[in-house]
Amino acid sequence: MNEGRIWLAPTTPDRKQFVFTVGDGNDQQVSVGDPQEAYVAFSAFFRDRESDTYTINDEPSGQSLVLVPGQGVISRIKDADQTRSEYLQVDRGNRYLPSALLFFENGYAGLDRFGQWFSDVADLDASPEARGAARAATFTTKAAAVEEVARIWVDSGCVDPSDPYYVFFDSHGVDDDRAERAELLKLLELLGIERVDAPPAAAGGEVWVRTDTRLDVEFARWS
Repeated sequence: MNEGRIWLAPTTPDRKQFVFTVGDGNDQQVSVGDPQEAYVAFSAFFRDRESDTYTINDEPSGQSLVLVPGQGVISRIKDADQTRSEYLQVDRGNRYLPSALLFFENGYAGLDRFGQWFSDVADLDASPEARGAARAATFTTKAAAVEEVARIWVDSGCVDPSDPYYVFFDSHGVDDDRAERAELLKLLELLGIERVDAPPAAAGGEVWVRTDTRLDVEFARWS
C-alpha cells in the first residue's frame, strides 16, 4: 500500500472509487456512493491544499481530470485503446469545481459541453479570438452549429423580457469570455442569424440576437 494515501471507506459494488493527488505523495483515495458525495470530498481536498496541479483519477475506467489553476488550464484524459487528452483554457476561477462535478457524474464525456476543448495544448497559446475562430471551424453542419450555440447560451444567456431577443453573456464585460464570444459570432454568421445592437444599458460583452425557430427548439431541449 502507498503510505502517502489516505484511505477512506472501502469500495463495494454500489460505491465508486477515485484518487485525488497533488503530486506530493499525500494522495487521498475515496469511496463514494454518488457524484455529490465525491464532489464534497474533492471540494475539501481542493480548498485545503495549495498546489499547481490537482488530479482526479478514476482508475477503474482509466479516466482523469487535471486542474492547473496557476496556468488557467483544465485537461481531461481517457485511456481506451490509446490515451486521448484534451485541454480547456479557463478564464474564471469558479470553473474548476464545476468541472469536477461533471467528471464525477459522467467521466470524460460529462465535460463535452463544458467549453472549448482542444486536442493540442499548444492551441491554448493562441489569442482568445483565434481559439474561438478555430473552435467554430470544427462545426461543419448547421445542426452541430445550433447545438454549440445552445451550449454557449445555456452557460451565460437569458431571454430578454421583451421576448424577441436572446442575450448571450448576460451582464458580462468585454474582457470576459473572449474566446467563446469569437466562436459565437462565427457560428451566428454560419447560421445566418441576425445580431442586433444591444440596448445602451447592456453590459459591454453582451451579444443580442433575434429569436430564431432553430434556437427556440434547441434551447428548450437544454433548459
